[in-house]
Formats: sequence, structure tokens, C-alpha cells
Amino acid sequence: MNTVSIIGRMTKSPQLKHLSEGRMQTSFIVAVNKSYKNDEANFVLCTIWGKLAETTVKYCGKGSLVGITGRLNTRSYEKEAGARVFVTEIVVEDIRFLATKKRDEEQPAQTVQQPNKNIESDFEFPVTPPNQLPV
Repeated sequence: MNTVSIIGRMTKSPQLKHLSEGRMQTSFIVAVNKSYKNDEANFVLCTIWGKLAETTVKYCGKGSLVGITGRLNTRSYEKEAGARVFVTEIVVEDIRFLATKKRDEEQPAQTVQQPNKNIESDFEFPVTPPNQLPV
């Protein structure tokens, strides 16, 4: 079984690529918190194909909170210098837009001029005391 589910925020706005035979594709990186106790994150490469890619590019921008389900894929390619590069990514089969942010080119000027704003600050996991279940 090869199934992956993650929730995280896009690190930049996805860009739609039009490939041969009318195929569409987009790739982006999702920052996924490692735990609720610190500010560490894993950065996961995600790739979407077809109409789902077009919809994602239309509605999501940098900082959008998304839920992703897909399959893990590993591929490799060779650089010009002959070095082999290995890539591990999630090929997205389903995406949920949990909290969308406007795309970079559509954001008002005052939002763009806040470079030190932490996009993770408005999303924190609740702290549950030991031996208590959240309500």
C-alpha cells in the first residue's frame, strides 16, 4: 500500500505548466509541522496533474493551508555535470483547500510589504494536558 496524507502550508504560489498533448502539471512545496512544541517543519515536494492542477493554481497561493492525499514517488535524473539527482515527492490524488490565501500577483501592495510575517503563526496545534482528551 502506498498512501500518504499530510496537512501543511504552501511555501510559494504554484505555477501551472502546459505540457505536450494538452496535459497540465504543477509542483509546489508544503511545509508540514514536525510537532506542536517547536517551530520545525518538513518540506515536502508535491506534484499534481490535470484538471486538479489547474484548480489548485486558480485558488491557492503562498501560505494556503492544504490537506493532501496521494502516493509517494521516487524518481531520478542526471544533471549536466553527470551527477545523479534523486527526488522523492507526493503525487497528489486529492487536495482539500483548508484555508486559501490569494496568489502573489493578486495580493494588495500592503500585504506584500510585510516580509517578516510568519505564515505559520495563525495555525497552531492545541496543547492538550497529559491524560486529557481534547473536546
